[in-house]
Amino acid sequence: MKPLDPRLLRYARGTRVYLAATVALGVVLAALIVAQATLLAHGITAVFLDGADVRTLTPTLIALATVVAGRAAVAWAQETVAVRSSAAVKSELRGRLLAHLVAVGPARGGDTGAVTTLITRGLDALDAYFARYLPQLVLAALVPAVVLARLLPADLTATMTIALTLPLIPIFMALVGLHTEAANHRQFRLLSRLSHHFLDVVAGLTTLKVFGRAGAQAATIRRISAEQRRLTMRTLRVAFLSSLVLELLATLSVALVAVGIGLRLVSGHLDLTTALLVLILAPEAYLPLRQVGAHYHASAEGLAAAEEAFAILETPVPARGAAPAPAGTIVFDDVVVRYRDRDALHLSATVEPGEIMALTGPSGCGKSTALDVLLGFVTPDHGRVTVGGVDLASVDPAAWRSTIAWVPQRPYLFAGSIRDNIALGRTPMHLPEPPTAFAHCFTGTVPDAPRPDVAAAARLAGAAGFIAGLPDGYDAALGDDGAGLSAGQRQRIALARAFLRDAPIVLLDEPTANLDTETAADVMAAIRRLAHGRTVIIAAHRPELIALADRIVDLAPQPVGAR
Repeated sequence: MKPLDPRLLRYARGTRVYLAATVALGVVLAALIVAQATLLAHGITAVFLDGADVRTLTPTLIALATVVAGRAAVAWAQETVAVRSSAAVKSELRGRLLAHLVAVGPARGGDTGAVTTLITRGLDALDAYFARYLPQLVLAALVPAVVLARLLPADLTATMTIALTLPLIPIFMALVGLHTEAANHRQFRLLSRLSHHFLDVVAGLTTLKVFGRAGAQAATIRRISAEQRRLTMRTLRVAFLSSLVLELLATLSVALVAVGIGLRLVSGHLDLTTALLVLILAPEAYLPLRQVGAHYHASAEGLAAAEEAFAILETPVPARGAAPAPAGTIVFDDVVVRYRDRDALHLSATVEPGEIMALTGPSGCGKSTALDVLLGFVTPDHGRVTVGGVDLASVDPAAWRSTIAWVPQRPYLFAGSIRDNIALGRTPMHLPEPPTAFAHCFTGTVPDAPRPDVAAAARLAGAAGFIAGLPDGYDAALGDDGAGLSAGQRQRIALARAFLRDAPIVLLDEPTANLDTETAADVMAAIRRLAHGRTVIIAAHRPELIALADRIVDLAPQPVGAR
């Protein structure tokens, strides 16, 4: 069993209002429980000992009905407050997560599949935490205290018995909860891994089909799904067994109180009113603790997701400068980026204005990393990048990126019209393309770009021909990730964005990768037009693409001592 995580108060302000309302309602509910038990004890005693009739009991019955209605109203209020607060907290956490992921950049943002699972299904699991676990946790602290305070003047022996047996439930709950928490963490990590793997398979399904590997990946997904299913059933088994343990403890504790009450009542050392009061209130003292244990298992997945969210939110944001965007010669001054104790990039190079530089070398040598460093998505572990003599670390990233047009190896096209996808080139580039596109889909807005400008950019990129052949032309609707277009057509849409952006610096990351010879030639022609009068850095494998460059930098790892 865990108390309220203080990070929820720090990252979700709505939690504070919710917690205050829950405590207030819990106090009212505890008072109503005591009032109901007192009225019942007096009413039953009046009937059996005093022979009271309905007329005599009318005030007691009216008060009892009022208390019962009050308990129902408080329960409804707790449910309403919990649901609304849960929605507000989830919305605030999602907003903070998205903003933080944008701020830290793609290199520190984690796996796409895991983050997507966290922001969607993971945070949805907080409903059980707010709607069930937290209200019950507050009641578990308030109700036993109020019940014991009411029983203390009435029966010291029963009060001491309840006070001594109550801690047994939290102790066993904590022992079981440690195992349950570990199981839920394993389950959530496995679900994140499954989501990430499935996302990768879907993204590369066409390539897998071409090479006949789709069946093997389907078998892998089945294996991971079966493992997820087994782990889920194991977690449920632990939850059921722990609930049995808590119910057994509570039942034995109530029985212990009841036996003592019965013996003292028969011997004449206890009156009937007090005995009834104790017997009615004793289960109410144990009930909140039993319910906490039951609801904890339902909320454990939400707690695991919240901890994953906090881990992302606590990732430090890279230091950002405030200087305006510079212009001039780009210099990679002994730039080193390390990843898992090895050099992912080691680069010293100079790019003059209007020059085309090609970064070559085998896969994994750091070509894309060099572009990420220039974009500000990756911070060098050693060295620096200067533009016109100004260190990029001192420059405002948004201002710097506004001078860059970037065409990644796999450009992202969001679900919308072709015109809107090209118009995305007018967007200030604060983050890489997939989150940018997601942000526009989320807000329902697209950049404002005149139709003639969009058409001119498409024509320069060599995309106007196939767009004209579509039934709706520039208004043709695309699916997620450009579903409906070929790889070459998606690449030309990305180049059209770069033409529309009309930035002085162009970064191209393997723009002809995975394209056939004819399509690659069309894309190459568009790149020649795009490179005219601009500073261009290309990460390239193909010899014909490398041939466009004025300067070639080979990033292939050098033997020790060769640098």
